[in-house]
Amino acid sequence: MDDLITAAEAAKLLHLHVKRVQHLARSGQLPATRFGHKWLFSRSKLLASRVPSADLDDPMGALEISARNRLRGRVSSIVVDGVMAEVRIQVGDQEIVSIITRSSAERLALGVGDEVFAVVKSTEVMIAKGGRAAP
Repeated sequence: MDDLITAAEAAKLLHLHVKRVQHLARSGQLPATRFGHKWLFSRSKLLASRVPSADLDDPMGALEISARNRLRGRVSSIVVDGVMAEVRIQVGDQEIVSIITRSSAERLALGVGDEVFAVVKSTEVMIAKGGRAAP
């Protein structure tokens, strides 16, 4: 009984959002027991199980971020220059270029051919169109 923890404690242990932990429990992807309206988890079973950091259907599912624009692609090139790294991501027939810190590229262990997500978060998006200006 000392081994049982709450969803909030499980979330902290797994470095996931509590709602994500509850979803994984409901779907049977995490070993858990329903007790009334709450989920209880065995700490030892959680530590022993390999909880995926991402679902196969939604690889970003475990990430709790506010950005809605997530573009799946493959790293096509990485150019490191000093403390910065230019990462090119092929998304369909388009390419996105991201400038990140060298340490971020190293921490993510990015390599050419890796499947990644370009996560776009912006306060403003401008739209331009060629041709004459409207009167």
